[in-house]
Amino acid sequence: MIIGLDIGTSSAKAVAFDYEGNILSQHSVPYPILNPSEGWYEQDPEIVYAACIESIRYVMINLRQSRAEIPKPVCISVSSAMHGLIAVDSAGQPLSNCIIWADRRSENIAVALEASEMGRLLYQQTGTPIHPMSLLCKLMWIKSNDQKLFAQSHKFIGIKEFLFYRLFGVYVVDHSIASATGLFDIHHLTWSDQALSLAGISEEQLASPVPVDYILNMPSREIAALMHIPEDTPFVIGGSDGCLANLGVGAISPGVASVTVGTSGAIRVASSQANQEKKQRLFTYLLRPNEYIIGGAVNNGGVLRNWFRDNFLCEITQMEADGDPSTSLNALVDSVVPGAEGLIFLPYLTGERAPHWNSNAKGVYFGIQLHHGRAHFARAMMEGMLFAIYSVGLALEENTGPIHTIFASGGLARSSLLVQMLADIFNKPVFTKNTVESSAWGAALIGLEALGIQGGGPTIKNKQTEGKQDAEHCYKPSAENHAVYIRNFQKFERLYHLLEGEF
Repeated sequence: MIIGLDIGTSSAKAVAFDYEGNILSQHSVPYPILNPSEGWYEQDPEIVYAACIESIRYVMINLRQSRAEIPKPVCISVSSAMHGLIAVDSAGQPLSNCIIWADRRSENIAVALEASEMGRLLYQQTGTPIHPMSLLCKLMWIKSNDQKLFAQSHKFIGIKEFLFYRLFGVYVVDHSIASATGLFDIHHLTWSDQALSLAGISEEQLASPVPVDYILNMPSREIAALMHIPEDTPFVIGGSDGCLANLGVGAISPGVASVTVGTSGAIRVASSQANQEKKQRLFTYLLRPNEYIIGGAVNNGGVLRNWFRDNFLCEITQMEADGDPSTSLNALVDSVVPGAEGLIFLPYLTGERAPHWNSNAKGVYFGIQLHHGRAHFARAMMEGMLFAIYSVGLALEENTGPIHTIFASGGLARSSLLVQMLADIFNKPVFTKNTVESSAWGAALIGLEALGIQGGGPTIKNKQTEGKQDAEHCYKPSAENHAVYIRNFQKFERLYHLLEGEF
């Protein structure tokens, strides 16, 4: 048995797998996103840390109660969201909240840097687009706007580094997370001197980069007891949630893409070469040496569903008999034909990352007529979310070649309606696996590799390449629906460019 711990934007989730990838137990502990000022998005690192401990503890208790033999995890391997920044003092105590990927306070700094020759150089060197999400821009903002915090800070770390420091007393960051900071040279696997100079810090103020299969053994009997795991349980550092999602679904071959939608969303493909695109639309993150994950993230995924449900369906969802808040929304969406009878939605409620990298972008409904009701607005909202991912997919195909197969995971994969919409918009077959917990399973695969364990079933290599044979469902595209969607998508793209100057 192995545990994959996935530290996401909205929750920490521990998932116990057997070596075949079957889920034995799982538990998720949510935490809030704080919004202290307009455009500022943060989380309390202490709350996130406690959620990680609690999720593992619950899984272990559940396994012990449901099984005659007391289970022992061979290791715990960790996936984490990217782009978080925490300032800590010399004792490792947080001096700030974790500034998360959605934060826009460094927008002006990012815009100026992106247009410069230095910005273009750093994009090629680090693989991270110049954007307020990156640690580079966040550090430049702190240096200019909070000099006291900047001077007091001993280290600048992410949420996974915070977890590992609390557990093991060392500052380490995996290459995968480091490659999303905008501070890491993905070609030489070192911190970038140019980026450090811009940020005004030294490499000693960052964690030490290590490979994704780096192992540490739990030294604290007290912390181990909190999680109900044996002392000396190995922890494998793992990687970023995006890179591990590709590994988890098997999207590591040319032409095979992974689409993940949780709070935000992303589409990614694997490549043996870093992306050198001059338009700076896509990221290149490192999984392992000479193994890159190229793609783009969109800001507005599940957050759109929550916004629509909470603001326009609250009286319906309060009466839901089954307690699933998605049921009413899906029923509304499904009651309207593809294309929402001409209603189009630009889904940029929290700005946008790929392919536009425009933090000022706004949400827009266009084409409203008298016959449009709540169901049309729901359908257009969902289509707009998927159109945003499709626009990134087109940029990806320009740079890495045609995509012929898509694997869907995250919250999106739990809705057959949304997965079918994804297949129709892309006009490509979309597959979902037996488990949608792709990032946690990707972390587990890294853990098994680190320990040299193949398990009793298919080898890890086979699991990565099985593709369709390992899929639970295949959603085939409808050419008729695709034609409708493309007409709306073309208008969707034109609308963005027409309105870009008004945002």
